[in-house]
Order: sequence, then structure tokens, then C-alpha cells
Amino acid sequence: MASAPDRLLRRLEWQVIRRLDGQLQGAYRTVFRGSGIDFADLREYTHEDDVRHIDWNVTARLDEPYVRQYTEDRELTAWLVLDLSASMRFGGAADDGRGKDGVLTELAVCLARLFTQGGNRLGAILYDNGLQRVVPARTGRTHVLRLAHEIGKATDELAHRKDTSVGVATDVDGMLRLAASQARRRSLVFVISDFLSGDTVNWEDSLSRLTHRHEVVAIRVVDPMELDLPDLGLVLVEDAETGEQVLVDTSDPMFQQRLREEVDVREGAVAAAMRRSRVTSHRISTDQDPLLALVEMVRWSKRRRA
Repeated sequence: MASAPDRLLRRLEWQVIRRLDGQLQGAYRTVFRGSGIDFADLREYTHEDDVRHIDWNVTARLDEPYVRQYTEDRELTAWLVLDLSASMRFGGAADDGRGKDGVLTELAVCLARLFTQGGNRLGAILYDNGLQRVVPARTGRTHVLRLAHEIGKATDELAHRKDTSVGVATDVDGMLRLAASQARRRSLVFVISDFLSGDTVNWEDSLSRLTHRHEVVAIRVVDPMELDLPDLGLVLVEDAETGEQVLVDTSDPMFQQRLREEVDVREGAVAAAMRRSRVTSHRISTDQDPLLALVEMVRWSKRRRA
């Protein structure tokens, strides 16, 4: 009998990977033009160029901005940075019971298969405050199966562990710093997380540093109830990150208004940090089909770069 990772991979290959084969790689490889390893040439700067590619020495000599061009690497290295923290185990209210961790798993396995089947290398970082696991960059279907197994193993381990990190917000900053230390050569980095790190956005500097060297795509996974809590009467609410429990009346208009204001502030802060870090950001909800959402992400990327 096929294992759970093998069944998941077969389903993803049948449902979506054939539809995206050649599209995702083509959509994102173009971002490496002018950003490879081997220097090729100089040309005058245009307003569409990334200012990070300006050669300041030549610009100073010629009194005109010039950018450096590089030959593109034949093979692409990609990394998946996967947030397995307590808040990612929230959700599952949809008919299929898929929570944020389920969305993360399907996205991760699908992306891994898409990139490795073209001969590209892919690594992964599995992160929680109490668990950090690095899957070295490899290629091939067997490697994808190993990654799916590692995600399932880590998720089960964290679900059954007495969480020693309760009371401590997710260290998203630490997760991004670990990613930067592991991805040594220029890579395409997918960060799949809810980017919830307590009351403050403390990870912007680390995200900016990661973006300075790599092409970074942030995929935010959210649950509808995190954005708009329905009227459920009196409920006991527990903060997945801190473990704090509070009895609230969800039918209270004052509570609903205060909650919406807090959500707006949080979402605005996260979106602003993404923009300042110059990161391509997508948001996927647990009430969406993650695979269809991935197809739309690819189409959006291709339209944007056309």
C-alpha cells in the first residue's frame, strides 16, 4: 500500500502539476536575468531596472547610471521556508477540514515536484520555535517524497508535543535568518507562513536582507476566522501562539468593531513590511483550493512579467 506522502504526491501530480509543468519555472526564472553569477556586460540604466544592479563605480566615472548584466544560471536552486508554528495549526472549518498546515503541506509538495522534475535542486527549512529541521537541496521525485515525509513527521511531532514555546510568539525573524544562512548561492526562496509573530512585525529587516541576495516569494496562509470572526455567541478563544485563553461574546458589536480594527492594523503592517522589503507577496485562504490558488499565482506572475 502506498504511503501517505506518496498518495499526496500522486494526487497533486494528477490534479495540478501537469497543468503547470513548464509554466511556473518559466514564470519565475526570468527574475534571474541580470542576477546570475558570471558577469556579462554593462548597459545604461532604465527606470524598469532594479537599482540593486547599478554599478556605482562605473556610474560615478561616466556620470550616468549603468547596470551590470550577468549570464543566467542553467539550473535553478529553490528553497521552501515552511512555518510549522502553533498558529499554522489553526483552521479546518471548511468542508474538507483543511487547516493552514494542510494548505502549507499541499503547496510545499506541489512546488517541490514542479521545480525538481526539471532537474532543479530544492531544499527546505521546517521551522517552529521548538523545532528547526533543514532538508538539504536535492532533485528528483524521491527527494520530494522525503520532503513530504519530513513535513508530516514534524507536524505530528509538534502536534503531540507539550509545546515548550507556549507563551512565546513565533520567531519569524529567526526563521528568515536561518533561511539566509542555509541558502548560500543565489536562489528562489518561497516563504510559506502566516507571518504572525505576536503584536509587532519584527521580521522586516531579516526579510529585506534575504531579498537583497535572493528572489523571495512570500505566500501568506490565512483562515477566514482570523480576518472576520462570525457571531458564535460566548466562546472560549485561545491564542495559538501564547496559549492565553479568554471568554468573549462574539455577538457584542463593540467586540466585533475592536477585533476588525486590530485585524486591519495587523494586515496593514504586514502588507507594508512586504512592500518595503520588495517581496512578491500572495495570500491564500484555507477556504480556497490551494492548488487552484497556485495556478492563479503562476498566471498572475506571467501577466506581471509580460
